[in-house]
Amino acid sequence: MASLTTDRAQKKRLAWRSAFFLLFILAPPLDILRFDLTQNHLILFGFPWTLGMSAFQQGTIDATEMGMQMLLRLFLPLALLLGLGIYIAWKWGRLYCGWLCPHFSVVEMINALMRRSLGKLSIWDKSPLPENQRDGTSIKPDWRWWVVTAIAVLFFSFLWAVALLTYLLPPNEIYSNLINASLTRNQFIFIGVGTLLLAIEFTFARHLFCRFGCALGLFQSLIWMGNKRAMVVAYDRKRAQVCVDCDTSCEHACPMRLKPRSIKRRMFTCTQCMQCIAACDATQSDKSGAGLLKLLEDQCALDVSVRDFGFKPDVPQHCFSKENAGKKRCCH
Repeated sequence: MASLTTDRAQKKRLAWRSAFFLLFILAPPLDILRFDLTQNHLILFGFPWTLGMSAFQQGTIDATEMGMQMLLRLFLPLALLLGLGIYIAWKWGRLYCGWLCPHFSVVEMINALMRRSLGKLSIWDKSPLPENQRDGTSIKPDWRWWVVTAIAVLFFSFLWAVALLTYLLPPNEIYSNLINASLTRNQFIFIGVGTLLLAIEFTFARHLFCRFGCALGLFQSLIWMGNKRAMVVAYDRKRAQVCVDCDTSCEHACPMRLKPRSIKRRMFTCTQCMQCIAACDATQSDKSGAGLLKLLEDQCALDVSVRDFGFKPDVPQHCFSKENAGKKRCCH
Protein backbone atom coordinates (compact mmCIF):
# COMPACT_ATOMS: atom_id res chain seq x y z
CA MET A 1 0.00 0.00 0.00
CA ALA A 2 2.80 2.41 0.93
CA SER A 3 4.60 1.60 -2.32
CA LEU A 4 1.47 2.41 -4.34
CA THR A 5 1.19 5.74 -2.52
CA THR A 6 4.79 6.72 -3.26
CA ASP A 7 4.45 5.54 -6.87
CA ARG A 8 1.47 7.84 -7.31
CA ALA A 9 3.42 10.67 -5.72
CA GLN A 10 6.31 10.17 -8.17
CA LYS A 11 3.93 10.15 -11.14
CA LYS A 12 2.32 13.32 -9.85
CA ARG A 13 5.73 14.90 -9.33
CA LEU A 14 6.77 13.97 -12.87
CA ALA A 15 3.62 15.60 -14.23
CA TRP A 16 4.24 18.82 -12.25
CA ARG A 17 7.92 18.96 -13.23
CA SER A 18 7.18 18.36 -16.91
CA ALA A 19 4.41 20.97 -16.98
CA PHE A 20 6.58 23.58 -15.26
CA PHE A 21 9.53 22.86 -17.53
CA LEU A 22 7.31 23.46 -20.56
CA LEU A 23 6.05 26.65 -18.94
CA PHE A 24 9.65 27.79 -18.39
CA ILE A 25 10.44 27.30 -22.09
CA LEU A 26 7.14 28.61 -23.50
CA ALA A 27 6.47 31.55 -21.17
CA PRO A 28 8.47 34.06 -23.28
CA PRO A 29 7.13 33.03 -26.75
CA LEU A 30 3.58 33.05 -25.39
CA ASP A 31 4.17 36.42 -23.69
CA ILE A 32 3.19 34.95 -20.34
CA LEU A 33 6.23 36.44 -18.64
CA ARG A 34 9.39 38.12 -19.92
CA PHE A 35 11.38 41.33 -19.60
CA ASP A 36 11.86 42.98 -22.98
CA LEU A 37 15.14 44.90 -23.05
CA THR A 38 14.18 46.56 -26.33
CA GLN A 39 11.10 48.10 -24.68
CA ASN A 40 12.64 48.26 -21.20
CA HIS A 41 9.64 46.87 -19.36
CA LEU A 42 8.07 43.63 -18.20
CA ILE A 43 5.46 41.82 -20.29
CA LEU A 44 2.91 39.84 -18.29
CA PHE A 45 0.17 37.76 -19.97
CA GLY A 46 0.59 39.73 -23.18
CA PHE A 47 0.29 43.17 -21.60
CA PRO A 48 3.05 45.69 -20.81
CA TRP A 49 3.76 45.89 -17.10
CA THR A 50 5.31 49.32 -16.64
CA LEU A 51 6.08 51.31 -13.50
CA GLY A 52 5.08 54.67 -14.97
CA MET A 53 8.59 56.13 -15.04
CA SER A 54 8.48 56.90 -18.78
CA ALA A 55 5.05 58.48 -18.47
CA PHE A 56 6.28 60.57 -15.54
CA GLN A 57 9.31 61.75 -17.53
CA GLN A 58 7.01 62.68 -20.40
CA GLY A 59 4.76 64.60 -18.02
CA THR A 60 1.61 62.58 -18.65
CA ILE A 61 1.34 61.49 -15.00
CA ASP A 62 2.44 63.17 -11.78
CA ALA A 63 4.68 61.83 -9.01
CA THR A 64 1.73 60.53 -6.97
CA GLU A 65 0.41 58.45 -9.85
CA MET A 66 3.87 57.06 -10.56
CA GLY A 67 4.28 56.20 -6.88
CA MET A 68 0.97 54.33 -6.86
CA GLN A 69 1.95 52.37 -9.97
CA MET A 70 5.27 51.41 -8.40
CA LEU A 71 3.48 50.35 -5.22
CA LEU A 72 0.84 48.27 -7.01
CA ARG A 73 3.03 46.89 -9.79
CA LEU A 74 6.36 46.40 -8.05
CA PHE A 75 6.46 46.44 -4.27
CA LEU A 76 3.09 44.78 -3.57
CA PRO A 77 3.61 41.87 -6.04
CA LEU A 78 7.14 41.34 -4.74
CA ALA A 79 5.92 41.35 -1.15
CA LEU A 80 3.16 38.84 -1.96
CA LEU A 81 5.54 36.61 -3.89
CA LEU A 82 8.16 36.77 -1.15
CA GLY A 83 5.57 36.09 1.53
CA LEU A 84 4.21 33.08 -0.35
CA GLY A 85 7.73 31.75 -0.88
CA ILE A 86 8.59 32.13 2.80
CA TYR A 87 5.38 30.39 3.87
CA ILE A 88 5.93 27.42 1.52
CA ALA A 89 9.60 27.07 2.53
CA TRP A 90 8.70 27.38 6.22
CA LYS A 91 6.13 24.59 5.97
CA TRP A 92 7.62 22.28 3.35
CA GLY A 93 11.24 23.27 2.61
CA ARG A 94 12.58 23.00 -0.92
CA LEU A 95 9.25 21.96 -2.34
CA TYR A 96 9.81 24.14 -5.40
CA CYS A 97 13.13 22.43 -6.12
CA GLY A 98 11.81 18.90 -5.98
CA TRP A 99 8.45 19.44 -7.64
CA LEU A 100 8.83 22.35 -10.08
CA CYS A 101 12.38 23.59 -10.68
CA PRO A 102 13.36 23.16 -14.37
CA HIS A 103 17.04 22.96 -13.42
CA PHE A 104 16.43 20.12 -10.98
CA SER A 105 14.49 18.28 -13.68
CA VAL A 106 17.62 18.29 -15.84
CA VAL A 107 19.74 17.27 -12.84
CA GLU A 108 17.61 14.19 -12.24
CA MET A 109 17.62 13.26 -15.92
CA ILE A 110 21.42 13.52 -16.17
CA ASN A 111 21.73 11.52 -12.93
CA ALA A 112 19.76 8.70 -14.53
CA LEU A 113 21.78 8.80 -17.74
CA MET A 114 25.12 8.88 -15.91
CA ARG A 115 24.09 5.90 -13.85
CA ARG A 116 23.42 3.97 -17.06
CA SER A 117 26.74 4.99 -18.57
CA LEU A 118 29.01 5.18 -15.53
CA GLY A 119 27.19 3.32 -12.78
CA LYS A 120 27.26 6.46 -10.61
CA LEU A 121 25.04 9.53 -10.27
CA SER A 122 28.06 11.79 -10.43
CA ILE A 123 31.54 11.47 -11.86
CA TRP A 124 32.85 12.52 -8.42
CA ASP A 125 31.33 9.53 -6.59
CA LYS A 126 34.10 7.26 -5.34
CA SER A 127 32.49 3.95 -6.28
CA PRO A 128 29.67 2.81 -8.57
CA LEU A 129 26.25 1.93 -7.22
CA PRO A 130 25.12 -1.71 -7.02
CA GLU A 131 23.91 -3.01 -10.34
CA ASN A 132 21.05 -4.81 -8.60
CA GLN A 133 19.42 -3.11 -5.65
CA ARG A 134 17.01 -4.32 -3.02
CA ASP A 135 14.39 -1.82 -4.18
CA GLY A 136 14.17 -3.57 -7.55
CA THR A 137 16.46 -1.22 -9.46
CA SER A 138 18.63 -3.15 -11.91
CA ILE A 139 21.05 -1.19 -14.10
CA LYS A 140 24.17 -2.53 -15.77
CA PRO A 141 26.46 0.35 -16.83
CA ASP A 142 27.16 0.58 -20.54
CA TRP A 143 29.67 3.07 -21.96
CA ARG A 144 27.45 3.57 -25.04
CA TRP A 145 25.08 5.55 -22.84
CA TRP A 146 27.78 8.22 -22.69
CA VAL A 147 26.74 9.27 -26.19
CA VAL A 148 23.15 9.74 -25.05
CA THR A 149 24.36 11.54 -21.92
CA ALA A 150 26.55 13.96 -23.91
CA ILE A 151 23.75 14.70 -26.38
CA ALA A 152 21.30 15.33 -23.54
CA VAL A 153 23.73 17.65 -21.74
CA LEU A 154 24.42 19.69 -24.88
CA PHE A 155 20.76 19.80 -25.91
CA PHE A 156 19.42 20.99 -22.56
CA SER A 157 22.31 23.42 -22.10
CA PHE A 158 21.51 24.93 -25.50
CA LEU A 159 17.79 24.95 -24.76
CA TRP A 160 18.36 26.68 -21.44
CA ALA A 161 20.64 29.30 -22.99
CA VAL A 162 18.11 30.08 -25.72
CA ALA A 163 15.23 30.19 -23.23
CA LEU A 164 17.12 32.59 -20.96
CA LEU A 165 17.80 34.90 -23.90
CA THR A 166 14.11 34.92 -24.88
CA TYR A 167 13.31 36.26 -21.41
CA LEU A 168 15.34 39.36 -22.34
CA LEU A 169 14.85 39.85 -26.09
CA PRO A 170 11.81 39.32 -28.35
CA PRO A 171 11.38 35.52 -28.67
CA ASN A 172 10.14 35.74 -32.26
CA GLU A 173 13.37 37.45 -33.25
CA ILE A 174 15.57 34.92 -31.44
CA TYR A 175 13.85 31.83 -32.83
CA SER A 176 13.62 33.33 -36.32
CA ASN A 177 17.34 34.14 -36.27
CA LEU A 178 18.10 30.62 -35.07
CA ILE A 179 16.06 28.99 -37.82
CA ASN A 180 17.60 31.22 -40.47
CA ALA A 181 21.12 30.98 -38.99
CA SER A 182 21.25 34.78 -38.73
CA LEU A 183 21.92 35.41 -35.05
CA THR A 184 23.51 38.75 -34.26
CA ARG A 185 27.01 38.74 -32.81
CA ASN A 186 25.77 39.41 -29.27
CA GLN A 187 23.03 36.80 -29.53
CA PHE A 188 25.52 34.22 -30.77
CA ILE A 189 27.95 35.01 -27.94
CA PHE A 190 25.21 34.82 -25.30
CA ILE A 191 23.90 31.47 -26.52
CA GLY A 192 27.38 30.05 -27.14
CA VAL A 193 28.84 31.05 -23.78
CA GLY A 194 25.62 30.11 -21.98
CA THR A 195 25.58 26.66 -23.58
CA LEU A 196 29.24 26.08 -22.68
CA LEU A 197 28.85 27.15 -19.05
CA LEU A 198 25.65 25.19 -18.57
CA ALA A 199 27.20 22.09 -20.16
CA ILE A 200 30.11 22.30 -17.71
CA GLU A 201 27.72 22.82 -14.80
CA PHE A 202 25.35 20.01 -15.81
CA THR A 203 28.27 17.61 -16.32
CA PHE A 204 30.54 18.40 -13.39
CA ALA A 205 28.85 20.62 -10.81
CA ARG A 206 25.06 20.28 -10.97
CA HIS A 207 24.79 18.93 -7.41
CA LEU A 208 27.16 21.57 -6.05
CA PHE A 209 25.12 24.30 -7.76
CA CYS A 210 21.86 23.00 -6.29
CA ARG A 211 23.39 22.75 -2.83
CA PHE A 212 25.44 25.92 -2.59
CA GLY A 213 25.11 28.00 -5.76
CA CYS A 214 21.37 28.45 -6.15
CA ALA A 215 20.19 31.50 -4.20
CA LEU A 216 16.55 30.38 -4.35
CA GLY A 217 17.44 26.92 -3.06
CA LEU A 218 19.54 28.30 -0.19
CA PHE A 219 16.75 30.72 0.70
CA GLN A 220 14.27 27.85 0.99
CA SER A 221 16.69 25.73 3.02
CA LEU A 222 17.49 28.51 5.51
CA ILE A 223 13.79 29.24 6.08
CA TRP A 224 13.04 25.53 6.42
CA MET A 225 15.81 24.97 8.96
CA GLY A 226 14.28 27.66 11.16
CA ASN A 227 11.06 25.68 11.57
CA LYS A 228 11.63 22.60 13.75
CA ARG A 229 8.12 21.35 12.95
CA ALA A 230 8.37 21.67 9.16
CA MET A 231 7.80 18.67 6.93
CA VAL A 232 10.85 16.43 6.85
CA VAL A 233 11.87 12.90 5.92
CA ALA A 234 11.89 10.98 9.20
CA TYR A 235 13.37 7.58 10.02
CA ASP A 236 11.53 5.03 12.15
CA ARG A 237 14.38 4.27 14.54
CA LYS A 238 12.34 1.80 16.58
CA ARG A 239 12.29 -0.54 13.59
CA ALA A 240 15.95 0.01 12.71
CA GLN A 241 16.69 -3.73 12.92
CA VAL A 242 14.68 -4.17 9.70
CA CYS A 243 17.35 -2.04 8.00
CA VAL A 244 20.31 -4.21 9.00
CA ASP A 245 20.64 -6.13 5.74
CA CYS A 246 19.55 -3.26 3.49
CA ASP A 247 21.84 -2.03 0.72
CA THR A 248 21.06 1.66 1.41
CA SER A 249 18.76 1.87 -1.61
CA CYS A 250 17.29 5.05 -0.13
CA GLU A 251 20.68 6.81 -0.36
CA HIS A 252 21.25 5.57 -3.92
CA ALA A 253 17.85 6.98 -4.91
CA CYS A 254 18.48 10.49 -3.56
CA PRO A 255 19.27 12.85 -6.49
CA MET A 256 21.03 15.26 -4.13
CA ARG A 257 23.40 12.53 -2.80
CA LEU A 258 22.10 12.82 0.79
CA LYS A 259 21.66 10.23 3.53
CA PRO A 260 17.92 10.22 4.31
CA ARG A 261 18.28 8.42 7.66
CA SER A 262 20.34 11.27 9.04
CA ILE A 263 19.28 14.31 11.06
CA LYS A 264 17.74 17.40 9.51
CA ARG A 265 20.91 19.50 9.73
CA ARG A 266 22.65 17.05 7.41
CA MET A 267 19.64 17.01 5.11
CA PHE A 268 19.90 20.77 4.60
CA THR A 269 19.39 20.54 0.83
CA CYS A 270 16.59 17.94 0.79
CA THR A 271 14.18 18.72 -2.04
CA GLN A 272 11.22 16.69 -0.71
CA CYS A 273 11.25 14.62 -3.91
CA MET A 274 10.35 11.48 -1.90
CA GLN A 275 12.53 9.18 -4.01
CA CYS A 276 14.25 7.87 -0.88
CA ILE A 277 10.84 7.03 0.59
CA ALA A 278 9.79 5.23 -2.60
CA ALA A 279 13.04 3.21 -2.56
CA CYS A 280 12.61 2.28 1.10
CA ASP A 281 8.98 1.26 0.57
CA ALA A 282 10.01 -0.96 -2.35
CA THR A 283 12.84 -2.50 -0.32
CA GLN A 284 10.55 -3.36 2.59
CA SER A 285 7.52 -4.43 0.54
CA ASP A 286 8.42 -8.13 0.86
CA LYS A 287 9.22 -7.84 4.57
CA SER A 288 7.23 -5.62 6.88
CA GLY A 289 5.24 -4.11 4.03
CA ALA A 290 5.98 -0.59 5.27
CA GLY A 291 9.08 1.49 4.73
CA LEU A 292 11.03 3.10 7.53
CA LEU A 293 11.04 6.57 5.96
CA LYS A 294 8.06 8.90 6.06
CA LEU A 295 7.32 12.56 5.46
CA LEU A 296 6.34 13.90 8.87
CA GLU A 297 5.68 17.33 10.34
CA ASP A 298 4.61 19.13 13.50
CA GLN A 299 5.43 17.16 16.71
CA CYS A 300 6.39 14.10 14.69
CA ALA A 301 9.17 16.06 12.94
CA LEU A 302 11.02 17.01 16.11
CA ASP A 303 13.08 13.81 16.27
CA VAL A 304 14.83 14.70 13.02
CA SER A 305 14.88 18.46 13.63
CA VAL A 306 16.35 18.61 17.14
CA ARG A 307 18.14 15.25 17.34
CA ASP A 308 21.62 16.61 17.74
CA PHE A 309 23.99 18.04 20.35
CA GLY A 310 22.85 15.51 22.97
CA PHE A 311 19.11 15.82 22.33
CA LYS A 312 17.45 12.55 21.39
CA PRO A 313 13.67 12.95 21.48
CA ASP A 314 11.59 9.92 20.63
CA VAL A 315 9.09 10.07 17.82
CA PRO A 316 5.67 8.85 18.97
CA GLN A 317 5.05 5.54 17.23
CA HIS A 318 1.73 6.76 15.86
CA CYS A 319 3.73 9.08 13.60
CA PHE A 320 4.72 6.06 11.52
CA SER A 321 1.34 4.35 11.68
CA LYS A 322 -0.66 3.67 8.53
CA GLU A 323 -3.34 6.06 9.73
CA ASN A 324 -0.86 8.89 9.97
CA ALA A 325 1.02 8.03 6.75
CA GLY A 326 -1.46 9.84 4.54
CA LYS A 327 -2.11 12.83 6.77
CA LYS A 328 -0.79 16.31 6.34
CA ARG A 329 1.03 15.58 3.13
CA CYS A 330 1.50 18.50 0.83
CA CYS A 331 2.31 16.31 -2.09
CA HIS A 332 -0.35 13.58 -2.23
